[in-house]
Amino acid sequence: MHEDRQPAGTSAAEIGRLQTHAKVAPGEIAIGVVIGRTSEYFDFFVFGISCVLVFPTVLFPFETPLNGMLYAFTIFSLAFIARPLGTALFMTFQRRWSRGTKLTIALFVLGSATAGMAFLPSYKDIGAWSIALLILFRILQGLGLGGSWDGLPSLLALNTPPQRRGWYAMLGQLSAPIGFMVASALFLFLHANLDHDDFIDWGWRYPFFVAFAINVVALFARLRLVVTEEYTRLMEERELEPIGMFDMLRAQGGNIFLGAFAALASYALFHLVSIFPLSWIALGTTQSVDAVLIVQIVGGVACILGVIASGVIADRIGRRTMLGTAAALIGIFALFAPLLLGGDRGAQRTFIIVGFALLGLSYGQAAGSVTSNFEARFRYTGAALTTDFGWLIGAAFAPLVALGLSSRFGLVAVSAYLLSGVACTLVALRVNRALATRD
Repeated sequence: MHEDRQPAGTSAAEIGRLQTHAKVAPGEIAIGVVIGRTSEYFDFFVFGISCVLVFPTVLFPFETPLNGMLYAFTIFSLAFIARPLGTALFMTFQRRWSRGTKLTIALFVLGSATAGMAFLPSYKDIGAWSIALLILFRILQGLGLGGSWDGLPSLLALNTPPQRRGWYAMLGQLSAPIGFMVASALFLFLHANLDHDDFIDWGWRYPFFVAFAINVVALFARLRLVVTEEYTRLMEERELEPIGMFDMLRAQGGNIFLGAFAALASYALFHLVSIFPLSWIALGTTQSVDAVLIVQIVGGVACILGVIASGVIADRIGRRTMLGTAAALIGIFALFAPLLLGGDRGAQRTFIIVGFALLGLSYGQAAGSVTSNFEARFRYTGAALTTDFGWLIGAAFAPLVALGLSSRFGLVAVSAYLLSGVACTLVALRVNRALATRD
């Protein structure tokens, strides 16, 4: 039984009018979503992998490898803290100028910060200023990412057939494993073909140059969609307009946090199967970094298959049921996490690949799973802030907390972290079901 409701305020007459005056294929919107999100995920995964392979040596040579990674993961979290602030700031730009202007400025900030990281001097060159510069660039990345919200996921959700919402929802989510696989493959190539000194001296900088180039391509690809007359008219007819953050929180704050917690199991798992295993295995030296990167690329393929499967299954049983089922599976997986990640090479590889497959099933339906709760005029900003707070609460501190607690109390901390995310997801979905039944 499908649990997704028709968005509030959308009547049959309105649907007919939209189809008549703004015929935009859902597939075309989905392409825009994939292009835009892939560039963003690539940026963030390049930074995340660098927190393990690069920054402890380049920026924190005065610390142990463990402490160096913990410091790097602390800086990693800053972008997620800045992200909702970026959303609020750039919504103001959009209200004053236009969506195209906002997107251009946001991606310029994001790309410039990423390029700045490519030229970052090491600690041995300028001392603590190198750390301060990385902190600045990381905060700018978060602000730019928050401002890069183009509304295409919301537009996609509102312009797909009800019986196909799960399928179209998962298309945009494919960008996460794609971005991760490209980032991992690039680091694998450089790490495997350069000696350690060359990699630390200059090799690691190339992925950041590539990230800047991808941002430029993504900017023009997205502008081609979002500034056209058809898309502008469709956004206006759907009342997808920028609302101030404080107005949004006062009017629909409950829905924002309900949506963020509904996807928390997925967000909690996200960095615990992508960034954290690389750090744990690198510190334990149970297998080579190159071997781990290869397995994680395979995991990315498993994630893609999981995302696709989530779309098929969600259209049969409902997106919220799919999300709850995936959360329960993540809970079971969490119980075996210490045994697998703390085991031999085969067990560690099983943790990564199975974890990525479960991530695909969950993350494939994590975007906008309860955003139908928003009133029409709040949906544009509400979807952006729901995503921002979901990442902040669930994923921002995952590598830091998991590595810090695991190094002190063992891998049972990973289980506890994942189970807390699962509990939040199941409770949020239960509350959302109760609210839907009451309404």
